[in-house]
Amino acid sequence: MTDDTWLKSSIMAKRGLARGQAGRRHELTIEKQGPFHYVYGPYVNPALTIDPGDVVAVETEDAFGGVITSEKDSPTAKLKFPFLNPQCGPIAVNGIGKGDCLAVHILAVETRGAQPAGKTCIIPEFGGLVGTASTALLNPPLPERVRVMHVDKNGVRWSDKITLPYQPFIGTIGVSPEIEAISSLQPDYHGGNMDLPDVAPSAILYFPVHVKGGFLYVGDCHAAQGDGELSGVAIEQRATVTMQIDVIKDWSFAWPRLETREFLMTIGSARPLEDAARIAYRELVRWMSADYGFDEIDAYMLLSQAGRMRLGNMVDPKYTMGASILKKYLTS
Repeated sequence: MTDDTWLKSSIMAKRGLARGQAGRRHELTIEKQGPFHYVYGPYVNPALTIDPGDVVAVETEDAFGGVITSEKDSPTAKLKFPFLNPQCGPIAVNGIGKGDCLAVHILAVETRGAQPAGKTCIIPEFGGLVGTASTALLNPPLPERVRVMHVDKNGVRWSDKITLPYQPFIGTIGVSPEIEAISSLQPDYHGGNMDLPDVAPSAILYFPVHVKGGFLYVGDCHAAQGDGELSGVAIEQRATVTMQIDVIKDWSFAWPRLETREFLMTIGSARPLEDAARIAYRELVRWMSADYGFDEIDAYMLLSQAGRMRLGNMVDPKYTMGASILKKYLTS
């Protein structure tokens, strides 16, 4: 769990129907979930329906569906594309509809299951430095490789000499599109497979809602990941994700947003990578103008000096970038 004393000053606490107050607690276990989902869409029944302010603990499977267990495993033999990134949910929220905002406060992302709990691998023709179906090259694929490792709160034991910081986050989370069914491997305006390390305990996500109930999906948790998820795979893990979920009425925007104690962030996903960055920065300019009194041109100029960019992934069907600004520049 994290120190969330700043929550009282958050957008969720100020504008959410529950005003930051926690409601009932629910558990969405693997058994209660039943079949996982591999698309984000409105064409299924919710696995759980809650009220604004309620807290939900969700047991997630890893991005491989749990089939990679040994360093002797072959990813091409074990993995069945496109059935990767199994998603839990959808979670429906009472009183929310199109034109509203679904707020998700991430309380915890905790490693679940037996050790070695962390898995990563090289998958042929997948990754940031190889030829793929979208980036067609004549070079032969890299050889497969699987690495498994012990993961706990003290770190990720990469080797006898290297222990990586334990920095868990949610790789794939989002809401249902209005009409499409979008693969859980792809990020877009609904959220999805953003692989953005800032989607971590203490952060609050804000999603524009497109369907009645919102329909929140979640899965693909990571124990650690560098910027870009360079090889296409993070330290994948099963996890228990605990979230407080609220509704902000009549607050709509184009792309996901994120708030922490220190900064606001807007998230864009596209190819090429610079278009993802442009979406993110454009949305941040518009947010600063709509809610913080900035003239758009002045916001644009300020972000040229004080904006920051975070690379989520550079490997998925669309790439993800997050543009942020420190809150202190918005209240001075």
